[in-house]
Amino acid sequence: MRQTHHPIAVVVLASLSSVVMAQGVGYTDTPKLPGQEWKVHDKDRPNPPVIDPGPAASEPAPPPSDAIVLFDGTNTDAWQHAGGRDAEWIVKDDGSMQVKAGSGDLLTRQSFGDCQLHIEWATPTTVIGESQGRGNSGVFFFGMYEIQILDSYDNTTYADGQAAALYGQYPPEVNACRAPGEWQTYDIIFEAPRFDSKGNLEKPAFVTVIHNGVVVHNRREFLGRTAHRALPSYAPHKAKGPIKLQDHGNPMRFRNIWVRPLVSTPENT
Repeated sequence: MRQTHHPIAVVVLASLSSVVMAQGVGYTDTPKLPGQEWKVHDKDRPNPPVIDPGPAASEPAPPPSDAIVLFDGTNTDAWQHAGGRDAEWIVKDDGSMQVKAGSGDLLTRQSFGDCQLHIEWATPTTVIGESQGRGNSGVFFFGMYEIQILDSYDNTTYADGQAAALYGQYPPEVNACRAPGEWQTYDIIFEAPRFDSKGNLEKPAFVTVIHNGVVVHNRREFLGRTAHRALPSYAPHKAKGPIKLQDHGNPMRFRNIWVRPLVSTPENT
């Protein structure tokens, strides 16, 4: 177990214990993933090796000139809740956006297909809970293909549910998490799936994920839309969709979010 770089107050709330127990650190009664020897959220699947990605940058780098800025620290205008309700997450004085627990997930008002996404996130400095109950969120493409966000610093959970996992499908190659409260980055290249005119899958989704400057997935295939304790599968959908950030009840913070559409995709149908 690695040592933290600074003192961290550890608080365990009794009210969370039942939630943590329900979420567990792995399962034995889930189906086997196609093409793998592991089950979904398999408790016996090895966790990836831990590495030190180096310190976080003191300030976020400015986005490229052609990027679509989704959050610059000033407002949540690019985001909405389901049904078009204005975003209720909290814009903080430090230029971050914090989850307002219970308000619901956020979705971009604009839709995207193939794209490059940059997002910076930080888990709470004060550690509460464990496993999936600790610093949990996620970033979803089309609102359905998830890259897990989790406090995976000295925090054991099932391998395909830790930070930077393709949730329920593949763990990252390494655990490149920084300590709680420190800023972390995801740079993600997402290739949207393609469906023919009859709704048959022509090409699955692929994703490359760089966590804190470290490649943890290199054009990894999504097996389908994200599911919990169930096999992923594909169903036809539009050529573009929103990017979603998950409200999992933890006061996660986000900053410096931008996206670059990569190639032309057909208009929504």
